[in-house]
Amino acid sequence: MAVLANRVSAAASSARRSVAAARRRTQAERSEETRTRILKAAANLIRKRGYARFRTAEVAKEAGLSRGAQLHHFPTKDSLVVATLEYVFEQARVLSRRRASAVNRPRDLIEAVIEDAREFFFSEHFMVAIDIVLSTSTNQSVRKQILDISRKARRPVEAAWAEALAASGVSGQLASDIVALTLSLVRGMALRTLWDNDPKWFDELFALWRQMIKVFLSNRQPRLRMR
Repeated sequence: MAVLANRVSAAASSARRSVAAARRRTQAERSEETRTRILKAAANLIRKRGYARFRTAEVAKEAGLSRGAQLHHFPTKDSLVVATLEYVFEQARVLSRRRASAVNRPRDLIEAVIEDAREFFFSEHFMVAIDIVLSTSTNQSVRKQILDISRKARRPVEAAWAEALAASGVSGQLASDIVALTLSLVRGMALRTLWDNDPKWFDELFALWRQMIKVFLSNRQPRLRMR
């Protein structure tokens, strides 16, 4: 009985600590948590259904929240879509910069750039962003916001990979140019999937591009070792 009583007491104490911790959260923290739940739910629905079949009425249910809570944070479809894309683009930006900063003379730095870019540009969210920007039903204000979000998220990523390449011995401007060209290649192949999706061929093209960069750099900078 004593053991049981101790367990009950411990459980009660734990529950009181949990309640106390919950009570210490500010209104701003609770609001931010709710907002994040809505954005994650919206991102999940957009990823599964695409922009054309995305219905804001289903987001609250997906998030496990009331419709009123959703409308409080995002009163219109445009505001929710823009915020959702900003959220997923920011998550991708943080991950890409972390990868670039963690690079320590990899076997193939250009391959690392390609794989990181491929994960982003071949994603459903990037395609949704393209769909929204090109949609004739999208107003210019939303279009501008999405383009601004894209620039804000991707430019730091491009700079981070250029810095990583420069750290391997490539001159600063050349490193920036190589990264820009590499990202443009991956982005172009991603858009090509809209009418011709051939992953094996893409792999071959990316491998050819890596080899071309290696040959170019070895001829331009004989002392540079691109392992």
